[in-house]
Amino acid sequence: MNALTYSTAVATGRVQLANVRAKSLLTAQVRLLAVLLMIALATAAFLMRIAVLGLVEPAPRAATIDEALLPSRGEITDRNGVPLARAFPAYALWYNPDALGGGSPMVHSPAVVARALTAIFPDMDETDLRQRLAAGKPGYLRRRLLPEEANRVHALGEPALEFPRENDRYYPQGSLAAHVLGYVASDGKGRVGMEQVLDKQLTDAATRGQPERLALDMRVQGALEDELNRGMLESNAKGAAGIVLDVDTGEVMALASLPSFNPNRIDGAINSLVFNKVTNQVYELGSTFKPITVASAIDAGVVTDLSVRYDATRPLSIGGFQIHDSHSMGWLNVPEALIHSSNIVTAQVADKLGSARLEATMRALGMNERPYIELPARGFPLWPRGNWARITTMTVSYGHGIAVTPLHLASAYAALVNGGVWRPATLEKVAPGHAVAGRRVFKASTSARMRQLLRMIVADGTGKKANAPGFRVGGKTGSAEKPGAGGGAYRKNALIATFAAAFPMDRPRYVVIAMLDEPQGTVATSGQRTAAWNAAPVVGRVVPRIGPLLGIMPDSTRDIDISDLSPLVANGDGE
Repeated sequence: MNALTYSTAVATGRVQLANVRAKSLLTAQVRLLAVLLMIALATAAFLMRIAVLGLVEPAPRAATIDEALLPSRGEITDRNGVPLARAFPAYALWYNPDALGGGSPMVHSPAVVARALTAIFPDMDETDLRQRLAAGKPGYLRRRLLPEEANRVHALGEPALEFPRENDRYYPQGSLAAHVLGYVASDGKGRVGMEQVLDKQLTDAATRGQPERLALDMRVQGALEDELNRGMLESNAKGAAGIVLDVDTGEVMALASLPSFNPNRIDGAINSLVFNKVTNQVYELGSTFKPITVASAIDAGVVTDLSVRYDATRPLSIGGFQIHDSHSMGWLNVPEALIHSSNIVTAQVADKLGSARLEATMRALGMNERPYIELPARGFPLWPRGNWARITTMTVSYGHGIAVTPLHLASAYAALVNGGVWRPATLEKVAPGHAVAGRRVFKASTSARMRQLLRMIVADGTGKKANAPGFRVGGKTGSAEKPGAGGGAYRKNALIATFAAAFPMDRPRYVVIAMLDEPQGTVATSGQRTAAWNAAPVVGRVVPRIGPLLGIMPDSTRDIDISDLSPLVANGDGE
């Protein structure tokens, strides 16, 4: 290569190098500008967001100490502040087979761990536990451990057993009022009772710090459940139900359905126990309906002279059907018909009253719709279809052919004795002077007369075993045969025995309902299955226990005046 060629090549290389450098510089400048533009846009967006937060959205507020200390779920108490449901931090027992990484999932054998755990928790099944551990699948072995129980499990030295902290629900009163409270499921949601009804209030940060106070009185609840359980055991009944209701406010002071369940121990076994017999199960409640029929007839002016007698010497034949009494009772007036519990006389009174007026009374008492109360489980009555035939009116008058809940009956009896006003039942405490106005069903004069008649039934009739001295109890027995499966023929050996009562009858304050499902004739009930021998005694024991707790002291000097009815009545205690 000569000198000229070499010089030309060098010059060309220098030009190309300069061009490359120029292009690289331009590319770098473009990239820098792009980065700066992106930074500018991000800064602008950030500044705009700050402006929006400052001008439009409120600034986030740090939780106060009080909010940080709020329970995970609000407390439920009775009317006196006694705790019924509380939230508290608890341990759970979790099986983690991956705790050691690979290889064997446990340091000890499943058999050894299962045997050790059942020594700590005797209610656990060792065989089932061993199989679950051997399967090597993670999962809960137990919920709600006490700290001392967690310490004992930890002492086993098994890494696969872990103790996650959880917020749990605790019911200090155990199974007491379980059907009112319900329970909290594993998903944290309330189920069945007031836990479900109040779920939002109990979990909302704005309200969960304030206890939800119910109308219940735990002292009254305990007495009711205790005596119902005793009555169920003495009569060998398959179940029982009861309620104590304030006649002026509709507040439920106690509500029990037996057998009950423990909301602290939720498992598959409770599925058959959570059904509420007071609000969700409908029954033909028999002769407890007779005072309602008589009150309707008095109110309508159909019964004006209580001395008029009706023929109850033989069965009443209506359109191919016959209405019977338990035995021949002769000629009875209305007070005697209630005392002796005559179907025949009550049917004749209903026949004079007529279907339209009796049906109107039942509707006014809410017997044609679900019972009024906050609980989600409320049974729909079995109501006669279409226009009531003559025989339908007669059978409904003494509690057959219509099926309602015990709560329906309690609210109806409250209207019978409180001056004639029906009010919905409530499980929420009512502030003084704030009771629901309700609706008038009976005249005040009719209610006054019914207080006399109900008191006479307990003093001289089928309700004698409910006659708690000094408390002036009034009420009516009812023993109705249960229909067969699918509404078939009535089963003569399967009764629903009910006593519907109120006290004190000179100034009624509370209705008490006691019901036994299929009681048997036992030594304790003198071989009898009817309400006079099993449900009435329950009320007779409940009233003296709860009266003083509710501010009603025994006083035999103030018994209701029934002297104007006494000459009309011949004593008797048939049902």
